Amino acid sequence: MSGFRSVGLLLPVKRLDYFGLPCEQRPRGKLTGSLCHHGRELPPICNDVRQKHRLSIDTLPPELKAPFPLDPIIPLRTKTTKEFQEDMDRATQSGDWREVRDFYLTTFESFIEINAAFKREANGLFNTIEDSGVNAKFVNAVYDTLLGTPQDIQKSVLKGIINSLLREWKGPRTKDDLRAYFILLQNPQYSSTNTYVIYAHLLRQIAALSEADHHFLVHWLKRLSARRFRQLVERLLQFISTRLFPGDPDELPPLSKCSWWIPSATKVLSLFNAANSVSSPPIMPFTDFYNITLEHIDFMEEYRIWQNHGNSNRFSFCQFPFILSTVVKKAIIQKDSEQQMISQARQSLVSKVSRRQRVDMNLLFLNIKVRRAQLLSDSLDELTRKRCDLKKKLRVTFVGEAGLDMGGLTKEWFLLLVRQIFHTDYGMFTYMKDSRCHWFSSWKCDNYSEFQLVGTLMGLAVYNSIALDIHFPLYCYRKLLSPPTVPCDQNAFVGMATATLEDLQQVMPELAHGLGELLSYEGNVEEDFYLTFQISQEEMGIMKSYNLKPGGDKIPVTKQNRKEYVQLYVDFLLNKSIYKQFAAFYHGFHSVCASDALMLLRPEEVEMLVCGSPELDMSALQKAAQYEGYSKADTTVRCFWEVVLAFTLELQKKLLHFATGSDRVPVGGMADLNFKISKIDVPTDWLPVSHTCFNQICLPPYRTRKELKHKLTIAISNAEGFGLE
Repeated sequence: MSGFRSVGLLLPVKRLDYFGLPCEQRPRGKLTGSLCHHGRELPPICNDVRQKHRLSIDTLPPELKAPFPLDPIIPLRTKTTKEFQEDMDRATQSGDWREVRDFYLTTFESFIEINAAFKREANGLFNTIEDSGVNAKFVNAVYDTLLGTPQDIQKSVLKGIINSLLREWKGPRTKDDLRAYFILLQNPQYSSTNTYVIYAHLLRQIAALSEADHHFLVHWLKRLSARRFRQLVERLLQFISTRLFPGDPDELPPLSKCSWWIPSATKVLSLFNAANSVSSPPIMPFTDFYNITLEHIDFMEEYRIWQNHGNSNRFSFCQFPFILSTVVKKAIIQKDSEQQMISQARQSLVSKVSRRQRVDMNLLFLNIKVRRAQLLSDSLDELTRKRCDLKKKLRVTFVGEAGLDMGGLTKEWFLLLVRQIFHTDYGMFTYMKDSRCHWFSSWKCDNYSEFQLVGTLMGLAVYNSIALDIHFPLYCYRKLLSPPTVPCDQNAFVGMATATLEDLQQVMPELAHGLGELLSYEGNVEEDFYLTFQISQEEMGIMKSYNLKPGGDKIPVTKQNRKEYVQLYVDFLLNKSIYKQFAAFYHGFHSVCASDALMLLRPEEVEMLVCGSPELDMSALQKAAQYEGYSKADTTVRCFWEVVLAFTLELQKKLLHFATGSDRVPVGGMADLNFKISKIDVPTDWLPVSHTCFNQICLPPYRTRKELKHKLTIAISNAEGFGLE
C-alpha cells in the first residue's frame, strides 16, 4: 500500500490491497455470455486457439523458448486529430466510410496499435505517473464520433477489443499495456447492455493488475477532464446497478455465471475514488460515488460478510464504503445499535430471572431523570452512574413534569443540554467567530469528565438517531475517527489526526493565513519576524508559553526551518494542547458507538449523522407530509403551507422544533421525518398542539390565513417544556 498511502487516499477498509482482497490471478478463458448488437449476434469467441498456443509454448524445453520482448516496437501512425475530423466530415457527406473504417479496424485490433494511434510519441517511454503519454484530444475525438459511425464499424471496434483482451501475456504488464487499458476504459460503447460482457472482462483485467500498476492508473485518471471522469464513474455505477437489478433478466448472462462482474467493477470504481481523493480540489463530490441502488439490497448481510471475512476473497460492498450512501451507513449503524441494545436488555433480564428477582421493565431502558434547574450536573451524574446501560434505549424524565417520553422528551433533553454546554460562559468550548464553529478550550484541570459527557452525548445522539445542533469543524470528526475503533492498548494515543494548515483554516482562519504568509515570505524570516520555536496562548485570562520542541525558546525561526515551525505550531494547537480534553471526548463517544460500522464512515458522514442537515427544504416537507382528518386540498392545510413557506428561516426552524423536537433535518431528508398534520376538533381560539414523539402537529380548523399565522407563530415561539400540555 505504500504507493497510495503516501498521498493520503480514502481507500476501502479491512483489505490487503486497494480493494480489500488479495490480487486475483489474471483471468483466463473465453468471454462468457452472448453479445447481441441490434439483433445480430457477434461470432463466438473461441478459447481453443489460446489454449493450444499456451500448451505449445509451455511444453517446449527451456533451451528452445524464445525470450518475451519487454517493449515491442510500436509502428508509426501519423494521423492527427485534424486529419481524423476531416476524414469523418468527408465520410459523413459522401457516405464513403472506407478510410474511417480502416482506421478504426486497425487502431483497436491490438494493444500495440492502440498505443501507435494515441501515444504522443510512438516509442517514447512516458513511464511516470505525471504523464500518461496519451493524446487526450485525439482519444476524445475518436470516441466522441464512434457512436455516430455505421454499425459495422462499431462492431469491428468491439471485435478488436475482444481480440486484444484474449491475448496472453507473460510477466508484468508494460506501461504500454496500462496505456491501452486506460484508453479502452473510456470507450463510450460500454453504456449499452449489449456490450456488458466485453466491458466486464476489461474491468476484470484492470482489477487484477498489480498495486504498482493501479498507482499509475489512479494518477492518470485524475488528469482526465471533469466531464470524461464523471462519465466513466456514472457508467460504472450504472453497470453495477443494472447487474444487480436488470430491466430484462434475459439481456444479461445468469448471475451465477458472472458473479465476478460486480466485484471487478467496484474495484475499478475504487481507482476513480482514489483519483478523486488525491485531486485538490476533488474532481467531483464524494457523494456522487454513492450508488443509491444499494439502498435496496440486504446491506446487513453485506455488513455481516465484511465483519466475518474481512480481507478474504469473499466480496462485500462494505470493503468499499465510498459506494454506500449515508442513508445505508446510518441504517447499518442503527441496526447494529439495535442489536447491541437488545443484547444489553436481554442480559439484564436473564440476570434478574436467574436470581429469581422481580423483573422491572425499566431494565430495558437507559432511564435518565433530570431537573431542569440542574440539567447539566444531573445529566453528568446519571450518565456516570449508568455507564453500563448506555447501549439501551434512552428514555428521559424531567422531574416534576407529566410528559411521557415516547421520543419527544429525549429530543428536548439533547437540545437543552447542548445549548448549555456550548454556551460561552461555561468555558468548555471556545466559539470562533471567524469560522463560526466551536473548539476545545485548552485550559488544564484535574477532571475532564464533562468533556467525556459531551462525547457520550454525541454517541447517544447517533445511537438514538437524534440530530444535534453542534458546530464543530470537520477536522474534529477526523480526530474522532483516529482511530475509528478504540485501541486495545489503554495507553495508545487517540484523536491524534495529522494536522495541516488547511485544517487550521477551518478553526482559526486568520492565524492560518498569517502562517501561510510566513511560509511564502521572500525576505529575511529570522530578522523580520523575530520568532522562536516557542508560542504563547491565553488560558483562563493568563498568558502561558510552550516550547514546540526541546529548547524551542532558543531556536530562531528561519527560512530553512519555517515549515517545521508551522507544522509543529498547527499540531500543537489542534492536537497536543487539547489532548486530554479530546481524549476524554473521544472515549465518551466511543463508549456508546463502539461499532465496526464506524470504519465505513468519512468525517463528513459522521458530522451528518451527529448533526443532520441544517438545510431546511419546506417544499420537500410539504410533498412528504401525511394527513389525518384533513386532506391537502382543505382550506386549513392550504393556509398552513402558504404561511410556512413564507416564514423566515428562523421561524421555519422553530416550526420544525415545535413539531419534531429538533430543528435539524435527518440524514434521509425531510421525507424521513414522517411528518403528519392532524385535525383536532376544538374551538379555533385554541393554539396548535404538537406530539414531538410522532413528528405530528394538530391544527384546529382555522378558517383564514391570518388567523392560522397568528396562532401558529405564538405556538412555535413558546414551545419549550411539557408542563403546560
